[in-house]
Amino acid sequence: MHTQSILVTGGHGQLATALSSHDGVIRVGRPDFDFDRPDTIDAVIRAHDPSIVVNAAAWTAVDAAETDVDGARRANHAGPARIAAVCRELDIPLIHISTDYVFSGDKGSPYVETDPVDPRSVYGRTKADGEQAVLQAQPDSIILRTAWVYSPYNRNFVRTMVEAAARRPTLRVVSDQIGNPTSADALADVIMHIIGKIRDTGWKPDYAGIYHAAGQGQASWYDLACMAVNAAARRGNPQPVMEAIATADWPTPARRPPDARLDCTRLRQMFGCAPGPWEPEVERVVEKLLSQAA
Repeated sequence: MHTQSILVTGGHGQLATALSSHDGVIRVGRPDFDFDRPDTIDAVIRAHDPSIVVNAAAWTAVDAAETDVDGARRANHAGPARIAAVCRELDIPLIHISTDYVFSGDKGSPYVETDPVDPRSVYGRTKADGEQAVLQAQPDSIILRTAWVYSPYNRNFVRTMVEAAARRPTLRVVSDQIGNPTSADALADVIMHIIGKIRDTGWKPDYAGIYHAAGQGQASWYDLACMAVNAAARRGNPQPVMEAIATADWPTPARRPPDARLDCTRLRQMFGCAPGPWEPEVERVVEKLLSQAA
């Protein structure tokens, strides 16, 4: 019999931190658990013998992946495949976190799980390859594609905007890329709901596969920045001038999907849950960020 613990990879990343506030979660990361040292993957999973593994570890430096393809592949493809293989050997279900970047962003409407992947960056390609490797190595796996994750923890776009607003009179933010901002805490709640259902019913083959799990409602990076900066201003922070710019005005090594909105219908139908609207979560995150800085 496995222990009742939930093993979460990802160290001090946003999602791992959010999950760590829930009962039964054991959080692991480097140096004890390191995709660059594959033997640590086996050792950590066997040592904890959890009832379920949540892989929230990944290479998320999108632009840096363009020049370190091998590093991104180890973290987003080979490493998750090794986790999945160990989980299958030990009969442990796996929840693996993926991304909207597996899509090109050219569809023009929200993506569903059956849409073909078409990544346009090294990050997106390695994450797409990782999805398939996980499902092949451990059929009892759930892939959760999420997007634009923000939180009071670690580095993320909302935190960057709030801190930049305190220093600069003007902020220039891309307005022609849209997606689904997702609170790490809301995503963690969804994961715990899924785990609760698996524990209540036992693993069912119907649970396996890919699901979209992103914040309800769409936004551009400019919209998200304005929401965060305005929330901070209402709490006494400076109010900079917000300037909307085009992607072409802010070139990056990796191509971002211009419209990678995700449809979360399948997640709601199967598990009865999904992240809620993104706007209230931004208010909550900003309030927590400012209280931590006080």
